[in-house]
Amino acid sequence: MTFVVVENCIKCKYTDCVEVCPVDCFHEGPNFLVIDPEECIDCTLCEPECPANAIKAEDDLKEHELQFKPLNAELAKSWPVITERRGIPADAKEWDGKPNKLALLER
Repeated sequence: MTFVVVENCIKCKYTDCVEVCPVDCFHEGPNFLVIDPEECIDCTLCEPECPANAIKAEDDLKEHELQFKPLNAELAKSWPVITERRGIPADAKEWDGKPNKLALLER
């Protein structure tokens, strides 16, 4: 089992999760984070750190979230690793909880 970053991270991109990751499996894009499933050791440390509740165990993904598992794997191959917490986007709170953000994902 691995952990997966899902839609609510888009345009929120809190980075609290990356500091607790012992294997540096997070990768950063312009407005989204992903987890490299090849690196994730299922330690569960990142999940409770996400203020947007945008990290889920793959076994807990809902039907509409399943597409994020291959998306995390794909984007982790081309995005750089992130290991340090960054500033919160100015409009993160406005985007937290809004549905249908996948079209806003910047690659």
